[in-house]
Amino acid sequence: MKTVITGLLIPFAGTALGAACVFILKKELKSGVQKALSGFAAGVMVAASIWSLIVPAIEQSSVMGRFAFLPAFIGFWLGILFLLLLDHVIPHLHRAANQIEGPKSHLTRTAMMVLAVTLHNIPEGMAVGVVYAGLLNGSGMITAGGALALALGIAIQNFPEGAIISMPLYAEGKSKPKSFALGVLSGAVEPVFGALTVVLAGFIVPAMPYFLSFAAGAMLYVVVEELIPEMSAGEHTNIGVIAFAVGFSLMMALDVALG
Repeated sequence: MKTVITGLLIPFAGTALGAACVFILKKELKSGVQKALSGFAAGVMVAASIWSLIVPAIEQSSVMGRFAFLPAFIGFWLGILFLLLLDHVIPHLHRAANQIEGPKSHLTRTAMMVLAVTLHNIPEGMAVGVVYAGLLNGSGMITAGGALALALGIAIQNFPEGAIISMPLYAEGKSKPKSFALGVLSGAVEPVFGALTVVLAGFIVPAMPYFLSFAAGAMLYVVVEELIPEMSAGEHTNIGVIAFAVGFSLMMALDVALG
C-alpha cells in the first residue's frame, strides 16, 4: 500500500515543484517556452495513453479473440464523453483563451484558469490510480516498474504545468505565495481522483480494461482539445512539434525500460 500512496503522490509533487518556479523565475514564461511545454506534455500523455493504458487494456482482453479491442473501445469512448461532460458543466477558462467555457459564472478569471488546469489533471490522476489498482490486484499485464513509469512520466509533464499556471498568475498581480498555492491546488485533484479510482477499480477487477481505456480516452481528450491547440497557437513554429516528439519518446522509453 505504501508503494501505491507514493505512486499517487509523485505526479502531485511534479505540479508542486513546477509551481515553485514562481519563487525562482522573475518574468512570465515566454510564448515559445509555453508552446514547448504544452507540446512536451502532449507527447508524454499520448505515449502514456497508448503504452501504459490502451495496450494493457487490449492485452487483458485477449481471451475475447478478434473482439479483444471491444473493452478498450468502449472504455475509450466513455472517457472521451466523461471529459466532454465536465467541459460543459464546469465553468473554466484556458490560459490562451478569452472566452469562458461551460455555463455562465461569476467566478474570477483566476478561479476559472485554475479550474481549467484542474479538469486537465483529473484524467491524469485516474490514469495513475487505475494502473496501481491493477498492480494491487495482481494483473499480469501491469508491473511495479510500469506503474512507476506512468507516475514519473505524468510528474515530468506536470512540472511545466505547475509553472504555466503559477507564473501567469504572478504576472497578473497575484503574490508569489498565492500564485504558488493556486498552482499546487490545481494538482491536488490528481491524488484524490487517483485514490478514488484505486478503490473503485479494486472492487471490479474484470472491468480493469474498461478503466484503463477510460483513463486513456480522458487523457487524449485533453491533449486534442487543449494542449495541441495551445502548442500551435500564434506565430507558426515547430517548437511545439519537436517538444511533442521529445515527450512522446521519453515516455515510451520510460514505459519500456521500467515496465
